[in-house]
Parts: sequence; structure tokens; C-alpha cells
Amino acid sequence: MKPAPFAYAAAGTLDEAVELLGEAGEDAKLLAGGQSLLPLLSFRLARPSHIVDIGAVEDLDSIHEDHGQLRVGALVRHATLEQADLHGPWRALKEAASLIGHLPIRVRGTLGGSLAHADPAGELGVVAAALDAEIVLRSVRGLRTVPAGAFFLAPLMTAADADEVLVEARFPAPGDGFRSVFEEFSPRAGDFAYASVAAGCRMADDGSAHDVRLALGSVGPTPLRAREAEEALSGSMLDDAAIVEGARLAAAGCDPAAGDWHAGGEYRRALVANLVERALRRLRQPA
Repeated sequence: MKPAPFAYAAAGTLDEAVELLGEAGEDAKLLAGGQSLLPLLSFRLARPSHIVDIGAVEDLDSIHEDHGQLRVGALVRHATLEQADLHGPWRALKEAASLIGHLPIRVRGTLGGSLAHADPAGELGVVAAALDAEIVLRSVRGLRTVPAGAFFLAPLMTAADADEVLVEARFPAPGDGFRSVFEEFSPRAGDFAYASVAAGCRMADDGSAHDVRLALGSVGPTPLRAREAEEALSGSMLDDAAIVEGARLAAAGCDPAAGDWHAGGEYRRALVANLVERALRRLRQPA
């Protein structure tokens, strides 16, 4: 199918983008990499009155650390994240980006587009939830930040207003020794994940785990934090018994309901337990 008619404008600067978006009204959509929006337009699942193209806006495609905080611009491509020198606390970002779709998608798709699309199976939203990221939004009214935990409201729905541009994601500075990893299961490379886990923790000198983070994807309407499992694991030695119990709590705490035609709810819970175990065993290995 062909998209429904719409007005198109390409913004050269961020100021121009927010002005165009503010003038266009609630039916306007932003275009960056187009990997989420273009299929919706083609199937007429989205019928915007205006498209504001921000693909050429400068200064939104950088990755840098600022006093230990990692700042990732909205136009950073998945392939750039995949190839970036991100280790230790930020490794989950690199690993998650490498699992998004196929290479042509990763070359075009952007961090901002993925977060704004708010697909429950989206890898980067799960990492943002696990690492307590802040989503930075800009409109003609100025800047505001929204915690990742409050940004994702429902499938394909976020806390961003219609006139706001997602500018960047900020990942707070973690404690010394913090590490993160990402695991997911999909039937074939490039398919949507049936379940995913972003995990992180800080390993103390005595081998105990602290500040444990576990976020789950594809098992709820938004990325989910496994809070009960996090509390149970924090302070533990991440021995086999603790890992198995943490995985059980994480699986029991999610509610994939009846699942869908891809995979049932009980199957997804079993996947969560398996993926959490796998992620925690990786975290307890020496850096």
C-alpha cells in the first residue's frame, strides 16, 4: 500500500524542528531513520498530516561521557552503538544494538526513533529501563527530562507530547565496578524477541553483587523492572542458588498474559528465567 497524503518539511536545526512540529499540530510525526515510521505509513496504520524530517539536524548524533554520565544523541544509529567502544556499565547498550533487526535496519535506525516508537519488544527501551536512563525532550517551551520508567506508557505510547522532539538519552554515572549485559531469545536472527533481559550490577571486592538491575522486554506492555528479584539478589554472592532464585522471582513477577500467536505466556516466563540466569552468570565472571 501507499501512505496517505501528508505535508513534508525537512528541518535543518533543532530550533527549526521544534517550531515546525509545534506549528503542525497533534497529527504531525517526526522522521529520523524511518525504520519504525515508514512501515506504519505504508500500511496506513499511521496517517499524519505532516512529516517533520530531522535526519539532517546537527549535534544529535554523538555519544560521549560527561562527568561519568553517558549521553547518547537521538540520531545515533544502531550500527554506531553496536560498533562503539562501550564496555563495563554501558556494554548492554552495545549488545542490545547488535541484536536489532538486520544490518540495513541498524544502519538506518536511530536510538531516538526506537525509544519513541515504544515497541515492548524494542531492545533499547529495555536497556534504558535497566540503567535508569533519562529521556530528554525539547519543544518550543524548552527542555524537560522524563525517567525511562515513566516514559513508556503502553505499546507504541510514550509520555512525550505531540510537539516534543526526543533529543537524547542520558544514562546516569554508575558506581565503580558496575557492569551490564543484554540477553534475548528470538527464533531467528533479526526477528522480534520473544523475551529479553538487560541486567547490571556492581561487584564488590568480596564477590558480592550490589545495585542489581534487571529489566525485561516482550513480556508486558512496556519494559518491566524485576524489583523483587533485584532486592533478593542485591548483597548476594551471585552463587548458583541465588541466581536460580533471582531468575524464578523475575519470571514470576512478569505477566505476559496469554501471550500471542508467536509464543504463549508460560513459554515467555520460562524464557525470562533462562535469560536472567544466563545474564547473571555472565555478570559474576571476572571483568
